[in-house]
Amino acid sequence: MDAQVLIVGAGPVGLTMAIELGRRGIEVALVDKRPGFGKLPKMERCNARTMENFRRMGIADEIRAAGLDNDMPMDVFICQATLQRPPIVHHAYPSVRRLQADYRAVHDGTTAAEPYQLISQYTLEPLLRDVAAELPGVAVRFDQEVTGFEQDREGVVTTLRSASGEEQRIASRYLVGCDGAASVVRGRLGFELQGDSLLEMRQALFRSEELFDAIPIGKGRHYHFADDVNSFIIVQDDKRHFSLHATVSTDEEMPALFRRLIGVDVPFETLYIGRWTQRLMVTSGMQQGRVFLAGDSAHLVIPTGGLGMNTGHADAVDLAWKLAAAVAGWAGDQLLASYSAERRPIAVRNVAASRKAAAGRRRWRAEWRPEIAEDSPAGIEARARLKEVADVEQRWSNDLYGIELGYRYLHSPVIAYEPGEDRDLEDPLDFEYVPQAVPGARLPHVWLADGRPIQDALAREYTLIVVGEAGAEGIEELTTAFAEVGAPFRVLRPDSVDAAAVYGPGLLLVRPDLHIVWRGARLPGDVRGLARLVTGHGNEVPAAG
Repeated sequence: MDAQVLIVGAGPVGLTMAIELGRRGIEVALVDKRPGFGKLPKMERCNARTMENFRRMGIADEIRAAGLDNDMPMDVFICQATLQRPPIVHHAYPSVRRLQADYRAVHDGTTAAEPYQLISQYTLEPLLRDVAAELPGVAVRFDQEVTGFEQDREGVVTTLRSASGEEQRIASRYLVGCDGAASVVRGRLGFELQGDSLLEMRQALFRSEELFDAIPIGKGRHYHFADDVNSFIIVQDDKRHFSLHATVSTDEEMPALFRRLIGVDVPFETLYIGRWTQRLMVTSGMQQGRVFLAGDSAHLVIPTGGLGMNTGHADAVDLAWKLAAAVAGWAGDQLLASYSAERRPIAVRNVAASRKAAAGRRRWRAEWRPEIAEDSPAGIEARARLKEVADVEQRWSNDLYGIELGYRYLHSPVIAYEPGEDRDLEDPLDFEYVPQAVPGARLPHVWLADGRPIQDALAREYTLIVVGEAGAEGIEELTTAFAEVGAPFRVLRPDSVDAAAVYGPGLLLVRPDLHIVWRGARLPGDVRGLARLVTGHGNEVPAAG
């Protein structure tokens, strides 16, 4: 099982990284201490940015087919007493199919190439495992627990112990800990999670063949309840499993609470009940030498806002191509060092966004009154007041497009700026997405003339996007400069009527994860310096010549 990269933890983050590396020809060993995949939902939403990445991995359609019915609306409800009574709040959100059609009519860069997808973790993990297992050079093994590791300048030697007690040592060039909140890898590195613990919740998972069809108030994905125990029902991807979260005192209360909330006599089976604590935390470090952290081992984001797995997924996409570059031999020292510089600020930002969403939810829940479900003047007044607050405050949990798409890598050593360009900007906590074709940002989506998103025309190279009538002076030299480093590079003149309006005229240099690393009206005089900086070999880009 010796490998070029050893990944610890076969959740969605570790599996994503294994696929990204495997598709770049890297030998990967992926190990997990569990005997196999579990049956807890944990995450349920791949956001638009994650689905863009899955599209580039070639599996977006497969994930949509396995996930929630793409014709089902994504509506969110706040209910009074039971699912059988008219809701206090109903926020309508379109189905995936409707969003796909709507996006086709948008040409200003404000949408993603793909809308989000609801899919439960217990559905997503086996799907990603099967994709990874088909890749030559990727090995996935369960019942393998990390007990220690040692690293030097050449690589990492990790000790694993199987469920039967058998030990083995694996040599790899790099080690990535995707092993969750109780990460052994993080503990061995000496990093600590820092932040806040909020509510202690109970979660239960139920199965019912009849419940979904028995909900009369409207079909959706989230049903909150205006009560004093923070009740919240989530419809899982097959519409036969339902998770309930609440702040009740004992496990035994959960089935009775579920029966009361659904308000209809349908059979259901209780599959799981357990406790968990809401935590908003970020690790003190994400890399040390040849060892890296990603996902929940590096940051804990509560489900409010749906940013947890998606933040970890973006970690994996950021780190995988850099590790592949290091294994291939063309990465400069600053390329791997840029991982923590880029991803830790985004973890802090996303934790802040989730904190804001949680505070909004607490505000409308604070309007609960015992009489809220009564058919009385006091009940009517209580419902009206809660609705007024929730119509604003609940939106922070569901309308996060700017958080999902608008993040920038502002203080990265491998992002190049033109002289005079402000590189000390702060990344605002903006929930509304405004497309920006600027260094550090995700390349905004535009449609090509043949109907494909521009992402489909971009592969795993650095790409110089030439927009409009921008000059070609220096492009041959830039091509040579990337060749000298050994990094893959190409030039793209997109056939798109939208590109000039969204990107502006000029040149955009985009790296393999589709973040912009430089932009300008013309190439700088020292194109060799530009190529070296963005591949991790240099520190300065001279002024344009």
